[in-house]
Amino acid sequence: MGLLIRRILTERTIAHHEKGKNMSKTKKTTPANIIWFEIPADNPERAKEFYGKLFGWKINLFSGMKDYWHIDTGGSDDTPDGGLMARKHRGQSITNYVNVPSVTQFMAKVEKLGGRICLPKTAVPQMGYFAICQDTENNTFAIWERNENAK
Repeated sequence: MGLLIRRILTERTIAHHEKGKNMSKTKKTTPANIIWFEIPADNPERAKEFYGKLFGWKINLFSGMKDYWHIDTGGSDDTPDGGLMARKHRGQSITNYVNVPSVTQFMAKVEKLGGRICLPKTAVPQMGYFAICQDTENNTFAIWERNENAK
């Protein structure tokens, strides 16, 4: 994930955390909510036009990047934005990033439940960790753990 994606994920996580400060003080588990998605495309300009016209999303090239666009879905801070990118390999599909308390624990859980790890725990320095997984139906998804101490 690029530097700008990392910043957006951090800002969304902070905004989500700040919202929760005024809520109930009872201990709650971290929700496994989707916080980011990536759409691969054979023709990114065509995909940009399609999704922009279909949903009204604002899709703009990230500064300094030639093949990764930020998708502003227009929702509130607790709804995910995403990225549009050139397809890296045949069969690459949309990837949803799901917030979890521990990538390590959830990787083990994925495997215990019959899924597999496609890309093991990877640090995004000063942001957190992610891993790419595959479920029992061959769908790919990512898990994300926010951690400013990631190296």
